[in-house]
Order: sequence, then C-alpha cells, then structure tokens
Amino acid sequence: MSRPIAVIRPEPGNRVTAAVIEAAGRKAIRLPLFEARPIAWEVPDPAGFDALIVTSANAMRHGGEGLARLFDLPVYAVGEATAEAARRVGFRVAETGSTGSAELIATAGRNGIARALHLAGRERTIEPGGIVAQVTTVYATDPIPVDARAAARLSGAVVLVQSARTGERLGEIVDAAGIDRGTVALVAIGRRAADAAGPGWEQVVVPPDFAGTALTDAAIALAD
Repeated sequence: MSRPIAVIRPEPGNRVTAAVIEAAGRKAIRLPLFEARPIAWEVPDPAGFDALIVTSANAMRHGGEGLARLFDLPVYAVGEATAEAARRVGFRVAETGSTGSAELIATAGRNGIARALHLAGRERTIEPGGIVAQVTTVYATDPIPVDARAAARLSGAVVLVQSARTGERLGEIVDAAGIDRGTVALVAIGRRAADAAGPGWEQVVVPPDFAGTALTDAAIALAD
C-alpha cells in the first residue's frame, strides 16, 4: 500500500501540491507549518534596477498594489509556480530557474543584468551583493501551531520539504511529538533544505532539479 505524502508548505501552495498528489491517486496529508502574510513596504525607484529576482510566489501574492510600479522590470523567477504567479500579476518573465536562486542569479548576470532588485520574504537566504543591488521585504511567514495529534500523522509518511525553514521546523515538530525520524522519508527541494531538517531520517531524496512535477514525482516514487 502506498505511503501518505505530507505537504508542509504554506497555503495556497499547500492545497495545490496536495491536489497534484491526490490526482495521481495517492493520499496527501495537508499540514502547513507556516502562514504567509503581507507586510508594509516602500516601492524602490524602478529606474535604479534592470531586473527583479523573485524566489517565491508569495512575493507576488502578497506584494500588493506596489508591484505595478515595477512592471517594466523583467522577472527572473525560481520555479515555474513563481514564474506563473508573476505572469498573473502582470510581469514579463525573462527566465525561470529550476535549480535554485544561486544558478538563477548567475544566469541573470550572464544575460547582462547588473542591478537586480530581490523581492523577498522576511526570512530569506539572499542578501545584497554581486548583481543583487537591493533586497526588499514584501511578506513574512509565521509559524502555525501544530499539536501532537496532527504531528502523529507524519509517522510513516513521505514529507515534501520545500524550504530550509520548513525543514528545520519539521525536525523540531517530529522530535517534540516523539516520532522516530527513522519512520519518515523526505523529498527536499535542495541540499540546503535537506540539511536544515537534520539527520536520522529513513531516507532523504533531493531531485536534480525541481522543474514541473519533479518533487511530487519523486515523492510518489518513494511512497510506492
């Protein structure tokens, strides 16, 4: 019998990913560990930049009306979900990366980008430097309480870890609930996310890229 696959990313991405898993005939556990919310921000003068770096669709979902002032800047997006969110808002996407922010920034540099603006969450991994001229915070993700009964559902599951922060908190929740890490398998979006979860898991899989359904495909393969 196929193992359940736990989705721990924030909404609305949580239900989207869970729906993909359920459409494939597998059981999804919907357990978001964080909730994203907008925060007040001042829109920088777009004349000072030649591109936007966007690593999460949450920047587009929660950026608000100020995003419209930046529409003339091409977007370099990490992941197709982020790129699609940018298109829906009204941006032109110049490049979609599938292997993380470092490679995307390198690609932007090769394409002649010299001063990029990164629209980010409060907790982030990119800081100003190189072609990233400025980082502006437009949203925050806050922890959602998870009780022991909800956490117990993770025992025996395959868990999708889609950021380092969720990986770290997953480890804390599993340990606090007394769940044996050796009963839980992880599919992580990258090595940093996998490392943040810590050691002791039954198995940790990091797909070579996360384009399209690569993460959910890897989780389904591990669950079967």
